[in-house]
Amino acid sequence: MEFHPLSRVWIYQSDSVFNKAQVQELEQLLADFTADWQAHQQQLKAGYEIRYNRFLVLIVDESQAGASGCSIDKSVHLMKEIQEKYQVNLFDRFNIAYKEQEEVKALSREGFESLIAEGQINQNTIVFNNLVQSYQEYQEKWECKFLDSWHNRVFSLPQGI
Repeated sequence: MEFHPLSRVWIYQSDSVFNKAQVQELEQLLADFTADWQAHQQQLKAGYEIRYNRFLVLIVDESQAGASGCSIDKSVHLMKEIQEKYQVNLFDRFNIAYKEQEEVKALSREGFESLIAEGQINQNTIVFNNLVQSYQEYQEKWECKFLDSWHNRVFSLPQGI
């Protein structure tokens, strides 16, 4: 499905990786949800992506119908159900994901700060900006260098890294 660049996105990051069977279940669950997702009795043009078996992304093209408070609440309720069913945390904003070579890893804020102090995270480390709000931002700025992300404003790199 094609989405307008200004379509809204919500990214939920799991604190652990979903296995293959879980991803298959999640794909069916998210496909069913987005196919039936409505706002004020209007069908939303919605879709989803599962990235790196860790990130659940919901997308709504609001050019035909906008997501309302109630429809967003439904999606949050779904994520809470997923969280409970799979015993993961999808709402910890300081569970920070980054790439080490091609592997996506995630740590607590404290663990991430420790890697920075040890020099294992630098300005070129790829991090995930789950705060992007549009589909275009998601495509262009979700996976980005530490230097170009909000992480650079929150965490201080040691000099010379």
